[in-house]
Amino acid sequence: MNVYAHTTNGQEHEWEPLESHLRAVAEGAAEFATAFGGMEVARVAGWWHDLGKYSPKFQNYLRESHGGRAVRGSVKHAIAGAVHASGRFNGNLGLSLEFIIAGHHAGLADHESESDSSLKRRVANEKAESARAIGAAPASILSLTRPELPAWVGKGAEKNPLQVSLFIRMLFSCLVDADRLATEQFADPARVVLRKSSTPSIPMLRSALDAHIDRLTASKREQSGVVNTQRAALLAACRDAAALPPGLFSLTAPTGSGKTLSSMAFALRHAEKHGLRRVIYALPFTSVTEQNAEVFRAAFAASGDRAVLEHHSAYRPSSQDEGHPTEVWRRLAVENWDAPVVVTTNVQLLESLFSANPSDCRKLHRIAKSVIVLDEAQSLPVKLLKPTLAALDELARSYGTTVVLCSATMPAVTAREGFEIGLRGVREIVPEPEAMSRAMRRADVERVGTLADEELAERIAAEPGVLTIVNTRGHAARLYELVRTRATCVLHLSALMCPAHRSIRVAQIKRLLADGKECRVVSTQVVEAGVDIDFPVVFRAMAGLDSIVQAAGRCNREGGLARGRVVVFDTDEKPPPDIGRAAGCLLYTSPSPRD
Repeated sequence: MNVYAHTTNGQEHEWEPLESHLRAVAEGAAEFATAFGGMEVARVAGWWHDLGKYSPKFQNYLRESHGGRAVRGSVKHAIAGAVHASGRFNGNLGLSLEFIIAGHHAGLADHESESDSSLKRRVANEKAESARAIGAAPASILSLTRPELPAWVGKGAEKNPLQVSLFIRMLFSCLVDADRLATEQFADPARVVLRKSSTPSIPMLRSALDAHIDRLTASKREQSGVVNTQRAALLAACRDAAALPPGLFSLTAPTGSGKTLSSMAFALRHAEKHGLRRVIYALPFTSVTEQNAEVFRAAFAASGDRAVLEHHSAYRPSSQDEGHPTEVWRRLAVENWDAPVVVTTNVQLLESLFSANPSDCRKLHRIAKSVIVLDEAQSLPVKLLKPTLAALDELARSYGTTVVLCSATMPAVTAREGFEIGLRGVREIVPEPEAMSRAMRRADVERVGTLADEELAERIAAEPGVLTIVNTRGHAARLYELVRTRATCVLHLSALMCPAHRSIRVAQIKRLLADGKECRVVSTQVVEAGVDIDFPVVFRAMAGLDSIVQAAGRCNREGGLARGRVVVFDTDEKPPPDIGRAAGCLLYTSPSPRD
């Protein structure tokens, strides 16, 4: 009797033979794992991932499903391959295969727990049916030669368990992506054609970015001043550093110094020089992610409309773009990040690294041999810092990935006494970051003590152009209402606004400022990271030094004034815990932001 992997609506002879599916998945997974030396292990996983489908019970289920007599998913098939792998190979190899095969549909499970979903219990519950499936599988498939793990896997695993964990996740990603692509190839070939739409190469994008920067430089050639001089110096430093070997980098430069395009210039030149496959640009907030995606789309416009993949939870295409081929490509590409430039959020990146969900992990293997730019690195969540730094270090150490931590207020993430979890061997791209910060200082900071909301509202109303940043959304809403009763052209920004509304509001603010009109903005800290606006005066509720520096980066950003004003005030409004702790460190000091 013929054995099948998938059915169609047609006759049985049109169904997909199981061995054909196993072969396609094995070769696909091996190709994906080549980037980190796991190709032979991934190939075995591909051959064994659906051994459970050799079970007579599963084959009957396929025929009954075709006739509408079976409940979808009522017969499990993922455990048989896991049982065979753990019985055939011992140590880290058997364990790795057991995890990824058992989880390729349901997700990575705990090995042992009280839950019925634990791997140990699932194996025990499905052992008999797994044995029947294994007994029906061809000996040529069951007797595959033991693959060799990469030499670095498991070395010092007791001291660095994340190493084995991340290797398992990488293999899992390769298997899940290969399985879904192979199934798609059989079930929906037209979808595969759309997915394989051509995208520009890294050299093409590097050339397009260089031309774009040249045009921007030419348009500002008549403008002199410290800001443009320092922007040119930063760009030159990024281009020079691109020749350095892959690994860990930091890019410490003031707000307004052109980090967005300069860091991308580094990333593309570095990728081209060292044969890396893509650039992943991660940011802390969806609003900034949207803004940077627009900047990069403009820079790569000459390379077509499939250079930049924007991926975050707030993305919504316009109604006219819904069925456009590029939008269809984007919807497919977000599944596995098969694009040359991915602009995404820290959430998406961290979920790829740590989630147990197959859909979240599917894109993980694309991170190997890529450049990750973590912009606004000061926003990395402190409570997740230890696993985040460990994962970034392992990506650089074992997967050929370059990581760039980019910030005006670089957090102290390098290893030192008392901070052993820190990164080692981080190379700073800017030759003299402190000198650059001093040269680009464009605002003076004054501290005025406690201001009641009514007094603060009066001060804001008296300024024709002013940005006010407070620590909570409730405070921002109440202050906005107070200022509205005292002045015209008062705008509000908050993370409570939907992304489209927020983008419209930021564009409105930029127009008002460009036209020299009155503009008073009351905002939460959502405006602090990467939002390219330029006010003569900024009021900032007391917070940590990094927040004050980031707020100052929205003041006299282009250097059009001799000096901007940053007014730091205290308030009776209780801040969130993280901001409160940071503010407490400055309680008896007078901050002097570098920019």
